[in-house]
Amino acid sequence: MRPPFGIYLHVPFCTVRCGYCDFNTYTATELGPVGGAKGASVATFVDAAIGELDLAARSVGTDRPVSTVFVGGGTPTLLPPQDLVRFLDAVRERWGLDDDAEVTTEANPDSVTEESLRVLADGGFSRVSIGMQSAVPQVLATLDRTHDPANVAKALAAARAAGLAVSLDLIYGTPGESLDQWRTSLETAVALEPDHLSAYALTVEDGTKMAARVRRGELPMPTGDDEADKYELADELLAAAGYDWYEISNWARTPADRCRHNEAYWRSHDWWGVGPGAHSHVDGERWWNLKHPATWAKALAEGDPAAEREVLTAEQRADEDVLLGVRLVDGLPTDRLTPQGRRAVAGLVADGLVEGRAAIGGRVVLTRRGRLLADTVVHHLVRSAGA
Repeated sequence: MRPPFGIYLHVPFCTVRCGYCDFNTYTATELGPVGGAKGASVATFVDAAIGELDLAARSVGTDRPVSTVFVGGGTPTLLPPQDLVRFLDAVRERWGLDDDAEVTTEANPDSVTEESLRVLADGGFSRVSIGMQSAVPQVLATLDRTHDPANVAKALAAARAAGLAVSLDLIYGTPGESLDQWRTSLETAVALEPDHLSAYALTVEDGTKMAARVRRGELPMPTGDDEADKYELADELLAAAGYDWYEISNWARTPADRCRHNEAYWRSHDWWGVGPGAHSHVDGERWWNLKHPATWAKALAEGDPAAEREVLTAEQRADEDVLLGVRLVDGLPTDRLTPQGRRAVAGLVADGLVEGRAAIGGRVVLTRRGRLLADTVVHHLVRSAGA
């Protein structure tokens, strides 16, 4: 049987570029005159995106319903909610949706209203992921986030009133953020009782405004020990509040509250990524689109917006199975490892990185310490596999 099939839409527009962000996003100023080109503006973007759905339908067929739709960015909710619903309707018209399809959009707290969220819910969206990042104004200012922390609670309440499931996204390890400030953000998030929480360690990426500030000595570079302390605190507080980890950076109240679209990435299911810079994976082939909205839209109009394509070798796919599989609470079956990789498991158990009971049962499941050192676990398993 073919794996589940999902659709991702990358909306590349932001009102302001955050100093830490290296995502493929653009403000109106950065787009300049091309912002009026079809597909390179908020007003025309969804029309172009629907055109890529037509390409997808011709390429992969229409004989499999879509199980998950995820709209990310950027700030997807800068688009009119009616446009997001129109995109979802186009997905539904070409493939149909599973009866229990998960349909998510990301949102900034300042970019949604009770009315806009109700339009999304009435149109078939089931879930909203709100970019909270922090509850501390000083930390938000360092991140160049412009929303009022109080608006997170308002956005969550409006989403609940519309009948949407809610996830909150948090970032830890912002330069200058104290452990107590991170605790404040976690406790504030938990008090809002979302269905799902994500907590990601900040990476200071080359080429960003934040990287330049760190280089000039204006901001301290986050340390590994600091981020480890903050991850451990997150896991302790979230577990005490009834949230179970299911992927290294993600916690949910129940298995039903997990983000199934992101699980599809970790399980190497099939998905088509629509939009500039979006990545796709179908039937073992991967490709990624041209990044600039105008370039993407022009290439799409000419027939193919892909920048590059690849097909992984059997060895690359086996390595990736390890890389992705160990991130999940279900773990990785040891029979997916080579004999050398299986022999490495005992040492990882002895080092406290892998759960012993799970290993006896034939699975590699990370301990909390193992989650902090997941790259080390993967290195040992893959290195051993190639020895």
